[in-house]
Amino acid sequence: MEYLEDVEIGAKTVVGEHTFTTEEIKEFARQYDPQPFHLDEAAAARSLFGRLCASGWHSAVMWMRLTVDHHRRRDAERRARGEPVARLGLSPGFRELKWIKPVYVGDTITYASEVTAKRLSKSRPGWGLMTIRNTGTNQAGELVLSFVSTAFVECRP
Repeated sequence: MEYLEDVEIGAKTVVGEHTFTTEEIKEFARQYDPQPFHLDEAAAARSLFGRLCASGWHSAVMWMRLTVDHHRRRDAERRARGEPVARLGLSPGFRELKWIKPVYVGDTITYASEVTAKRLSKSRPGWGLMTIRNTGTNQAGELVLSFVSTAFVECRP
């Protein structure tokens, strides 16, 4: 992670992409969101979605998985070049979560994050807060997921 001072407002990063399969949609739904339109093709066909689709939480979880993997890769690259790596702190939360379109079997979602604001923390010396707009876009270029998150980021020592 970059130190807060090095983070650029407006910087957009593609953190990864994921293709949703029938098996994983059903497995996630069985464990975390057992709605008929996530579990059964016939029930999904009769639903307002018209066919099997992923849980909105599944689409959000994939953003998190890809984001964590992305930061780990970038931090390893920095360390390999002998560069310092800032700590990423806790997240005080997210807001404006929107599941805009369903994610269907076979959809490939590209996840991206854009820094929209940053500031020094008033309560935690040596730390700042970074605000990020996170999105998921399907292979047709349609936005399917959007939310704003905030995270603590270490300031330069």
